[in-house]
Amino acid sequence: MTTEEGDMSIARKVLFSVIGTCALVSAVNAQETIKLGVNLPLTGAVAASGNFVANGVKVAAEEINANGGVLGKKLELIIEDNKSNPTEASNVTEKLIVRDKVAVIQGAWGSTFTLAAMPKLMEYKVPMVVDIASSTKVTTAGNPFVFRVAPTNLMEAENFAPHIKKLGIRKADFLVVNNDWGLNGVEAFGKVLRENGVAVGQVQTMDPSAQDMTSQLAVIKASDGDTLFLTGSVEQAMLIMKQMQALGIKRRVVTSGGAMPEQLIAQAGSAANGTYHIMLFVPWFPEATPNPEAAKKFVESWRAHGFDPYGLPEGARAYVGTHVIARAIERAGVVEPEAIRKALWETNFDTLTGHIEFSKEGPKGKESGQAHPISYLVQIDNGEIKLVQK
Repeated sequence: MTTEEGDMSIARKVLFSVIGTCALVSAVNAQETIKLGVNLPLTGAVAASGNFVANGVKVAAEEINANGGVLGKKLELIIEDNKSNPTEASNVTEKLIVRDKVAVIQGAWGSTFTLAAMPKLMEYKVPMVVDIASSTKVTTAGNPFVFRVAPTNLMEAENFAPHIKKLGIRKADFLVVNNDWGLNGVEAFGKVLRENGVAVGQVQTMDPSAQDMTSQLAVIKASDGDTLFLTGSVEQAMLIMKQMQALGIKRRVVTSGGAMPEQLIAQAGSAANGTYHIMLFVPWFPEATPNPEAAKKFVESWRAHGFDPYGLPEGARAYVGTHVIARAIERAGVVEPEAIRKALWETNFDTLTGHIEFSKEGPKGKESGQAHPISYLVQIDNGEIKLVQK
């Protein structure tokens, strides 16, 4: 091959590369919608919660699209089922990125699923907004593609701290789900309780799908603690309360992670009476939220869709996550992962769950974004939900 022929060959390759790139950009720009990948447990042990979150995303997307969409285009939801399984959570993340070509993801419900999905975010350099996950590890693992709008277990514990003396807590036991969420909850709440002069007694764990907790409760019954901190799904909380009642265990119960009091009232009955619940959204008290009008509007929209009222607290967190993503894409001006990631750092607005602005957490140079939403304490009192003042 002559020098001239070689130069022409190189020129052709460059030309074809430019043409291919232009075609790809044109294809992306020609898309009639902007895809948002959503990774949730729609079947399996925590399917109820996963579907509540999916409904929150749908309410937000409908609202966004009714107001002109994002960058003049409709937001298209691609919701995938991780089947309440961490391996599937990882697979779903890859599928959304590789096959569906999403530039940003929302998910993946719960710390275990979220942690399992995170390596794929690093591999493909795609950001994810986390709306339901409490383990501190999510934002301290060194993943710059993670932006969490949910509070950590430690934040929940610190927000609960002012109630400790008022409730007269002297010694606390724990019964938690045996995963990242539950175990990190013991660590976080145990730390804050000890700092406030409370002794920590028994720490019992349960499988995420367990239904009979009588053996763990027998150990707790023998303890001299006055308060039981409970971390698990609402379905497990209901069973535990009923089993405590059957075993004659009289103990103050505090749930963390945002349980669903209305569901407990309906399904646990008198066994739920007197229990306390740390909430991240209180649909019964919109005036207590940072944005009462927005809170009322969300609740009205949820009800208008006929969605299960039990799911309002979790649905609200998902609703916020979708709005955070939409605003970031609008600021970025393009549907491109790195541009959206950078735009997420500029998030700064009041939402149903508090003011959302990301601070840096994790190793220097690999920080994740962590918002600082507020939390509330409510009590079930003879079938009614009451807000507990600090």
